[in-house]
Amino acid sequence: MTTTIPITKARVNLGAIVKRVRLKKERFVLEKDGYPVAALIDIDEFEDYLDSQNEALKKQIQASWKEYKAGKAKPLGDFLARMEKKYGV
Repeated sequence: MTTTIPITKARVNLGAIVKRVRLKKERFVLEKDGYPVAALIDIDEFEDYLDSQNEALKKQIQASWKEYKAGKAKPLGDFLARMEKKYGV
């Protein structure tokens, strides 16, 4: 859910707003003179956004997807069995 509020109201209620962002995953758009100027989002969502902007990560995901589509993927159980055998995990 996204809520738009004036930046002055956000300043007065910052603690409560941050709590709602963190616990309820709410988003807030802050306005100044009726124009949006900033947003508050949960840190996990922000980190996901940053990852989505990383070109190297995008290329790695695309390469992995191509391998998957080409049938090069292996069952998770096989991988876990190898890890258990190799590392005793």
